[in-house]
Amino acid sequence: MAKDHTMDLTSGAVLPKMLRFSLPIMASGVLQLLFNAADIIVVGRFAGDNSMGAVGSTTALINLFTNLFIGLSVGVNVIAARSHGANSKDDMQDIVHTSVLLSVICGAVLAAVGAVLAPEMLELMETPPEQLSLAVTYLRIYFIGMPAMMLYNFGAAVLRAVGDTKRPLYFLITAGVVNVLLNLLFVIVFKMDVAGVALATVISECVSAALTVICLVKEKGAIHLDFRKLKLHGLVMRAVVRVGLPAGFQGVIFSLSNVVIQSSVNLFGETVVSGNSAAQSIEGFIYMAMNTFYQAAISFTGQNVGAKKYRRIPRILLCSQGCVIVTGLVLGMTAYFLGHPLLSIYSNSAEVIEAGMVRLGIIVTTYALCGCMDVMVGMLRGIGYSIMPMIVSLIGACGLRILWIATIFQIPEYHKITTVYISYPITWCITLLAHIVCWFVVWRKLKIKQKKFFTETENSPIK
Repeated sequence: MAKDHTMDLTSGAVLPKMLRFSLPIMASGVLQLLFNAADIIVVGRFAGDNSMGAVGSTTALINLFTNLFIGLSVGVNVIAARSHGANSKDDMQDIVHTSVLLSVICGAVLAAVGAVLAPEMLELMETPPEQLSLAVTYLRIYFIGMPAMMLYNFGAAVLRAVGDTKRPLYFLITAGVVNVLLNLLFVIVFKMDVAGVALATVISECVSAALTVICLVKEKGAIHLDFRKLKLHGLVMRAVVRVGLPAGFQGVIFSLSNVVIQSSVNLFGETVVSGNSAAQSIEGFIYMAMNTFYQAAISFTGQNVGAKKYRRIPRILLCSQGCVIVTGLVLGMTAYFLGHPLLSIYSNSAEVIEAGMVRLGIIVTTYALCGCMDVMVGMLRGIGYSIMPMIVSLIGACGLRILWIATIFQIPEYHKITTVYISYPITWCITLLAHIVCWFVVWRKLKIKQKKFFTETENSPIK
């Protein structure tokens, strides 16, 4: 008998299941981030600080292009979790085949657009001249792997929606080993510089995508993939867009604000850019760990909404917030106090390390605020509210951050790198408070109208 990899998130104690669900996602996220970290470390050590800065400076731009489509995978996660909770096998089949085809289409669009617009966008970001050509080379090769990246993300969203978080982890372990080995081969042996690390990342993403597809094809239940049934089902597409498009649009605007931030950082020269890139890479591991509980909030809430077990939702919120606060504080303070040795992994330059420490001192010590903010967004999306958290996040985190750069940062005495960095904790705090207010409004409405809540999903959880 085939092993059942699914997990019922609608019964039993919440915290133990949340940890069992979340830890593989956390490990998966860390491994996925290692793709870029390995790129930065290898080029920083064996090709120089300019190559490291070139790779690191592309992060905000990559996120700008990809977040819209990754947001759609959030929509896949929500409707798949809701359908699984309602035990609707026909809907799950439609979701699987729509998601796989949609991921390939999204990836192809990204590959074309990213490759064409890379030079112009990097120039608009004020990328230092010493790093511009290297960054363009890295970005163009990197975007070739977009179809594979999207295929993995959409496939993993389906698996996680049914409680299977271990197999996506196994796939990324395999791809991560491939990525690191190829990085060393292409850069140290073949002297390919940034082109080598980009090519290694593309190949490793193809490995993780292939393993995900094979997994779905071999499945015998509701998430079995049959290539002959690939089709964009209108009902599924509408549901995915309804939930995922606001999430994706929010991600795009967030990335746009980060592009503005990166452009401001670029004004301080290649040393600060390189230090910022190294610090961002370290922060990414903390963010991925915290983001695990955002994903858990979506899947747990989605399954319980599908099963109409609303009484479990407050417990899910408390467990998610407790976990993300502990994770953010422990990892954030650890990263700060070990900042010098961690940054020295990326660069031998004392100036670059000190520039990275400036960012770490402001960002990682307050990172738990960002995790709490994301969990509130996950809870609202899991219930079915996607536009509300999008609007709040756009105004609170993105709008205020851009306003900060356009006003406070322009004052001569505040025109320094610390002014740029401090915009993050200030906007996290304001946005978190706004999301909490929205949550209480939504929860009160849910309690009053519980019998009527989601009545449109009685026949099909995705309608």
